[in-house]
Amino acid sequence: MTTHNLGGSAAPLSEDALDQLFRKARTHSFWLAKPVDDGTLRRLYELMKWGPTSANGCPARLLFLRTPEAKQRLVPALAPPNVEKALTAPVTVIVGFDVRFYDKLPKLFPHAPGYRAMFESTPQLADVTARRNSSLQGAYLLLAARALGLDCGPLSGFDNAKVDEEFFGAGKKVADCDQEFFPLTHIRSNFLCNIGHGDHSRLHPRNPRLDFEEACALL
Repeated sequence: MTTHNLGGSAAPLSEDALDQLFRKARTHSFWLAKPVDDGTLRRLYELMKWGPTSANGCPARLLFLRTPEAKQRLVPALAPPNVEKALTAPVTVIVGFDVRFYDKLPKLFPHAPGYRAMFESTPQLADVTARRNSSLQGAYLLLAARALGLDCGPLSGFDNAKVDEEFFGAGKKVADCDQEFFPLTHIRSNFLCNIGHGDHSRLHPRNPRLDFEEACALL
């Protein structure tokens, strides 16, 4: 029988779960020939969408590239070291953001009706908010993928302008995409993330991280 803690503090995750999400999770560049089906991608989104964002704005927009044809469209924008990584991954996600994310605020943040007008009248604030919070949502994407037993390989070596023109430019179409709810010309790319089952035999020794004393202070 499944029980849900609706009251006090949640129980800490097990050490094994923490290893899977953080300590033993790695950035992968090489992939096993094991597909990731569309149902898994839907489960992935249904997990990550619950992560917090400013004013519940949820600005991230995800374009999952699953076919060789879609991947080839990405190649001209990639830095040379990242081409093989993307082409061999089962899925490459373009993590983008909707510059007009505030159009959804009447649904997502109905108790503050003035927020939509505030963001619409201050484009710089809207842009900063969309970029920052889509980065947060991209991190939730990685953790959700790891929670589902997948591996990730985030990438930032690419030309954002080329990606935006190829996939989100005026006149572009995405198969099975409802343009009303995925307005391509409103979207800008943030970063890329390869998803699949990584080849653990090709991992290099793990690089160190900063100690608490190097990265943190207590006031």
